[in-house]
Amino acid sequence: MNPIGVGAKAPDFNLVDQHEQNVRLTDFQGRKVLLSWHPLAWTSICTDQMRALDTYYEEFERLNTIPLGFSVDSSPCKKAWAAALNIQRLRMPADFWPHGKVAQDYGIFDEQEGISARANILVDEQGMVQWVKVYPNHELPDIQEVFRVLRGEL
Repeated sequence: MNPIGVGAKAPDFNLVDQHEQNVRLTDFQGRKVLLSWHPLAWTSICTDQMRALDTYYEEFERLNTIPLGFSVDSSPCKKAWAAALNIQRLRMPADFWPHGKVAQDYGIFDEQEGISARANILVDEQGMVQWVKVYPNHELPDIQEVFRVLRGEL
């Protein structure tokens, strides 16, 4: 894996979320976008990661940021999982087909496992990569660290 670098133009994408609605990076021009990647739905750490994004959704809005919860799972899978987790506001794009294409574009696709890395990639208001952090798959990203980055404290 070779994650996209800070300062790079963020690749656009057009994916379907758990509501079967199209999600494009360019839809959020003028706002920051947190691309929060988890390897697979229905696993405990991924569950905690997505719940945190939904729980703190209003804080993201205060910081002019849209969080998105990505994985290579299909849209129907993400729909069932979001319902089971009672996800209310978080949009969860499915990077299912072509399998992992967006994760590949961002340099975080694990070819051997067929999944994305666990990662947070922050895109600024102009569509440039502002921050990238890849985590071990067994590690839950620290939501407070993300907020410190958004507030310019890190």
